[in-house]
Amino acid sequence: MIKAVLAIETSCDDTSVAIVSDGGWVQAVVSANQDLAHSPFGGIVPEIACRNHSLSLLPLVDQVFQQAQKNWDEIDGIAVTARPGLMGALIVGLVTAKSLSQAKEIPFIGVNHLEGHIVAPLLRDSTYQPPDDFSYPFLALAVSGGHTSLYQINAFSDYQVLGATLDDAAGEAFDKFGKSLGLGWPGGVKVDQHSQLGDVKAYDFPRSMIKEDSYAMSFSGLKASGQRMIESLEKHQIEKELANLCASYQEAIVDVLLAKLDRAVHKTKIQKAVITGGVSANSRLRKRAQEWAQKKNVQLVIPPLRYCTDNAAMIGYAGLLRLQRGEKSELDLGPSPNSWPTDFKGKGR
Repeated sequence: MIKAVLAIETSCDDTSVAIVSDGGWVQAVVSANQDLAHSPFGGIVPEIACRNHSLSLLPLVDQVFQQAQKNWDEIDGIAVTARPGLMGALIVGLVTAKSLSQAKEIPFIGVNHLEGHIVAPLLRDSTYQPPDDFSYPFLALAVSGGHTSLYQINAFSDYQVLGATLDDAAGEAFDKFGKSLGLGWPGGVKVDQHSQLGDVKAYDFPRSMIKEDSYAMSFSGLKASGQRMIESLEKHQIEKELANLCASYQEAIVDVLLAKLDRAVHKTKIQKAVITGGVSANSRLRKRAQEWAQKKNVQLVIPPLRYCTDNAAMIGYAGLLRLQRGEKSELDLGPSPNSWPTDFKGKGR
């Protein structure tokens, strides 16, 4: 019986290791952030990410055992992110997971990173648990720097893609706007911070496809519009209007995301939803989503901030559930920059 797993997440720039036990209980999760390493370049440099994963991963494994007060005899399997993500970064995690699997003679399972985000709201720890009556089916809006998709979650591993962004992800649009404003990396967090004192109606940014009767989204037009707006202003004007610019731009993204989620609730008649992924940490999105859910009588679950961004706990729970179903990966499993066709039903990415 698989009761606890060691989990490894290295899909992008954060190195994370966790121990997750039956029921989604997080015994411990430790992570190494790489923001300072990538900040001078205004974005993630894959080679730097890979090197830092290599340096951080094994020390984090030791650390998570100490924090959880566990030993290898209490670990029944290993879960690791296998797709989608940066190829080099994924390789570091996969090779480590395979090596530990062989050394400890326990099975390992490659996990889809997006599936991890889908189950993240269902994690449990000493200060957070989802509602007891929250169950399948539910809708999932997964929003991050690399992905923006809307899913219908019928059961674990039964996921239907309702729609997705046709171009840029919402998180990328946030980060590029922050970079253009000179706020540094990661830009999305800085945009959120500066928007706190801004007027959401100060600037009228486009909300592409918001009225279309579909679940498709697009943020490339918003990104271009934001760039043109910044280029039209003098430096002193940007400094004066920084809060208003950030608040208005952020509002455009939030409007689109919630409009698509609202359409999904209306069409599917499913009154349960989760919002997950790095952008679910955005304070305006969380506030507006809670207000929307209360108004529409939707049971909404958004994970705490520690489970919004990339973390090994969510990978551990997805892997634990798959191992408990009797699944396991073979040693020839390779990384993939994209999801497999069999991971999700429907169209989207």
